[in-house]
Amino acid sequence: MFKKLLAISAVALFSLTSTISASAAGFTAAPGVPANRAPAIVAPASVTPAEAEALQYMREEEKLAHDVYVTLYETWGLRVFNNIARAEQKHTDSVAYWLDYYKISDPAEGNGFGEFDDVELQALYDDLTVQGKQSVVDALRVGAVVEEIDILDLQERLAETNNSALERLFENLMAGSENHLRAFASNIKVQAGESYEPQFMSQAAYDEIVSTTGQGAGNGRRTGGRGGRRP
Repeated sequence: MFKKLLAISAVALFSLTSTISASAAGFTAAPGVPANRAPAIVAPASVTPAEAEALQYMREEEKLAHDVYVTLYETWGLRVFNNIARAEQKHTDSVAYWLDYYKISDPAEGNGFGEFDDVELQALYDDLTVQGKQSVVDALRVGAVVEEIDILDLQERLAETNNSALERLFENLMAGSENHLRAFASNIKVQAGESYEPQFMSQAAYDEIVSTTGQGAGNGRRTGGRGGRRP
């Protein structure tokens, strides 16, 4: 979805924990869910080329969110950016686990802060950090936009896989993004005295998210993109 929307270019936290292997061979506890709180899932032995690409892209996409938020925290000092950046680090690490599990090359390996193999993500990072440095409210809106697009992207990835391990991963990442979107929307209300207006989601889908208190993984099947255009 980032790639499809790059032409547009523009706190509650959900933290994914390290993956814990189950004792039975062939079973894996999904990243983000403690092994004693969720049943182990069977991780398929292989992934399709599309699933491999999805993991590689999500690895950099989650890294982008982390690096943008670290930059905006250093610029404005708002705790919400620091808190969510820490969560995003766990998100990208969770994707990295599955890249390693399936022996897929990691596009983030060897790259430094703010560096991406995907040239479009690199351009997006550069653009978002410039936008976010304009004002505190602009920074918060950048955060909300990142989470909107992330949610839509994850919905698309979920629709394209039947891999139980990746479904759990993407659902957990989506729950985190929904929590982050609520946090940014709340901060925009405080800082600007106005409600955030979704740029890419339908208003109904956005309202459903912000009216819900998220504590864990969502069902991962909510839809509501509208293909809007960001000025």
